[in-house]
Amino acid sequence: MPITSRDREILRLAVPAFGALVAEPLFLLADYAIVGHGLGTTAVGALGVAGTVLTTLVNLCVFLAYGTTASVARQSGAGDHWRAMRSGVDGIWLALALGVAVIVVCWPLAPAIVELFGAVGTQAAQAVTYLRISLIGAPGMLVVLAGTGVLRGLQDTVTPLVVAVGSFALNGVLNAWFVLGLGWGIAGSAWGTVLAQTLGAAVYLVVVARGAMRLGTPLTPSVAGVKQAGTAGFALFVRTVCMRVVLLAATVIATRMGEAELAAYALATQVWTLLALALDAIAIAGQAITGRSLGAGDVEATRAATQRMVRWGIWSGIVLGLLVLAARPLLPGLFDADPHVAALLLDLLWPVALFQPICGVVFVLDGVLIGAGDQRYLAWAGVWTTLAYLPAALVASGMGVVALWCALGVWMVARLVTLVRRANGTAWLVTGT
Repeated sequence: MPITSRDREILRLAVPAFGALVAEPLFLLADYAIVGHGLGTTAVGALGVAGTVLTTLVNLCVFLAYGTTASVARQSGAGDHWRAMRSGVDGIWLALALGVAVIVVCWPLAPAIVELFGAVGTQAAQAVTYLRISLIGAPGMLVVLAGTGVLRGLQDTVTPLVVAVGSFALNGVLNAWFVLGLGWGIAGSAWGTVLAQTLGAAVYLVVVARGAMRLGTPLTPSVAGVKQAGTAGFALFVRTVCMRVVLLAATVIATRMGEAELAAYALATQVWTLLALALDAIAIAGQAITGRSLGAGDVEATRAATQRMVRWGIWSGIVLGLLVLAARPLLPGLFDADPHVAALLLDLLWPVALFQPICGVVFVLDGVLIGAGDQRYLAWAGVWTTLAYLPAALVASGMGVVALWCALGVWMVARLVTLVRRANGTAWLVTGT
């Protein structure tokens, strides 16, 4: 596949986006390493509980990035840079409002949330401490999502990469200082993460504020604009909830199969998540390029870019699948899995690898339709594909963990059908602002 100017544009957006996506999970990874070294197993378990809650929160609020990317890219493509920045400012105000709401709702509920995970005694107390302190950083965490969306919409994925890497480095230094140096315990780990996230959010606020002032865009919130951002975000929220239901159901079923099955499923999920980051980088390029080209009224360019990105998704999926198969004999040893878990993981890696080309197309088309502002369709498609998955998962529950992963394959095929059907039509090709 010869490299064209369109390919170079895709790579210009996707490569930095991949770096930023990889940097984000490293926040918690650094916390785990420092807490494990300085505080022991109980604290690591507490961090695991609180970290799961925070990760879920980020996943549910990712619409702040995706919706803002689509809106800003469309207005920018139409040449209305003032309105593009207005959309970005409103997205950030929505993020701030939601961040405050998260604190108000989750702070008093922190003990009950931790209890749902079965944590007790000292572990539960530490989990509550970490969670409550981390909630203080919720506004900053959500502003980072919205700010990332603004810059992606402006076709800039390099600045988010720089901010993500800088925040990760600062997070590691502060955590080591607070936990190992000052002896603040798990609270020190939480404060380090809060400060790193808040400073990252401050960078985005400065960048967006400067852009707004250059264009004469007010920095005060527009009630209508914030409401519009929330309405568009709600459809993406529904889509995300559907995805979380599928993944939660799979985890519950794997848990009931036994400890070895759950361990193998969890390890396979980590591999799949890493692969998903690479494919999601192309999807982010799809969001930015599609929004801009439709805003400019260029349907032909949108179609051509979509076809090119689908090819990138297919070939990326093939390459990633082959890499999984090549690394398959080594992965159980990398995770130090016991013989039973290792055998199950080796079996699971086959469907993980084989479904990657399908995942490549699904991720790309998902990003393209998000960039087109086709959120309502994606919400309904999310509902229907979830309903297609649940019976398959129920059947797989009595057939073993490999069958369970194949049920996830059924879900991906269902998503492929709904997305290809939509992309082949014209309803999503709405041009202009």
